Amino acid sequence: MSEEVRIIEEILYRAASVPEFSGYPTVDALLAELEALRDRHPEQLTAQRIGTSRLGEPIHLYTLTPAGEGSSAGDERLSGLLAGGVHPNEPIGSWTIVHLVRELTEDADLARRLGTVWHLVPCADPDAMRLNEGWFARPEDRETYFRNFYRPAGREQVEWTFPFSYKRAYFDAMMPETQALQRAIDLTRPDFYVPLHNAESGGAYYYLSEPAPELYGILHRLPEQLGIPLHRGEPEAGHFEELDDGIFAMGSLEAVYDWMEELGLDPVHPGAAGEASTGYARRYGSLSLIAEMPIWTHAQADDTAETQESYSALLEQESVALQEAGDILTGLLARAEEHLSMETPFLRASRSFLPTLTRAAEGHRARAAQPESRRPATVSEKHSLRGLLHMLRLRFGAIFLRAVQAEIAAGTAPAALRRVGEETEEVFSRWLAETDADESGDFQPLPVKDVVGLQYGAVLALADHCLRRRARAGSSAACRSPGPR
Repeated sequence: MSEEVRIIEEILYRAASVPEFSGYPTVDALLAELEALRDRHPEQLTAQRIGTSRLGEPIHLYTLTPAGEGSSAGDERLSGLLAGGVHPNEPIGSWTIVHLVRELTEDADLARRLGTVWHLVPCADPDAMRLNEGWFARPEDRETYFRNFYRPAGREQVEWTFPFSYKRAYFDAMMPETQALQRAIDLTRPDFYVPLHNAESGGAYYYLSEPAPELYGILHRLPEQLGIPLHRGEPEAGHFEELDDGIFAMGSLEAVYDWMEELGLDPVHPGAAGEASTGYARRYGSLSLIAEMPIWTHAQADDTAETQESYSALLEQESVALQEAGDILTGLLARAEEHLSMETPFLRASRSFLPTLTRAAEGHRARAAQPESRRPATVSEKHSLRGLLHMLRLRFGAIFLRAVQAEIAAGTAPAALRRVGEETEEVFSRWLAETDADESGDFQPLPVKDVVGLQYGAVLALADHCLRRRARAGSSAACRSPGPR
């Protein structure tokens, strides 16, 4: 067995050997876990404060150095940065960070072989993640998940509020949390960077900041090893280039702007924000990886058989349903506006997101008109297009419902607003029932240990890949992409 094959088998074994976890940790529990590890390993694991959230929560950057390695030795090693909670409704990375630190502090040989000084931001947006904690104990229950779901408005998302300027687009309204993550990137100048995201349903898929064919094999084997299908359906957006099955190029925000412009869509709509953290990390030539693991999977996530329906017809069909949902929710918001007295995060998110249902419908219609859409749709594309509808209307409906319920719970809701709340509850419950009926048992919750294992394995594979590239080039900068530094 060659050394390369042995390492791949070891990564697969380690990914499959992650222990059982019960749900996902709250912000307090996550930070307590890391502080306990720092108390046990003070010479290896250190922390420095890099910022403060809008509600006053300290944000720390942890640094893990292999046992027996001083700072001078660390300077010769790779720099790896992981950031959790960049989207606060995506908590799989919380356990990934904890498990990685446990493994590297308990297995000195593994830490030395990976040749990396690890930098970790456990939760980049603690205020927003606390608003999702209502479902963390029961991630397998989809009604609990959606009723306690929260995602910030686009201009309040750490991941997408880095500076950006291109054509008519300009954004520089960085939040304190974004500034903290920017500081982490500037301080660590990472050879590789992993913002810890996760998907909601379907199969596993990945994004890379540049093609890395040497990684594709193990990125395909990881979900196979853990019994998770590879996502083969609709990409998250039509502009993403597929590098290999289930592996997409991150591309650039400039390219997204041009793509939307070519489709006749407005790339500077009111909800538009800024650059992603991975785009900012490009200035250091960092190789970035995003591993998207779903909370639930379904049997058709990787079914590429052709259906009898055309892709363009499916896009048109789903655009009608998205438009209908957008009309319903924006109508309810319009009726509620004059009675809303509390500027809650839920209300700000509703004002930002509810119009996106109409924009999503417009995007579907524009893509349906493209000649390349006149082809048979695959089973996985059909299922993921329908799944997108279910996801968007349940997410946004739930966030708006929470905005109204906050007023009712505070005792500030007049009768007219309570009626809006009752109607929103009826709509949300109907959509939930339709989702359950439409999926007819296809969706199954994945064990937390398996999705954590997949993400953990992808991180190990990325570190090993960068180490090999450095060895081939004879330089610690070998993992970095050419570009501005």
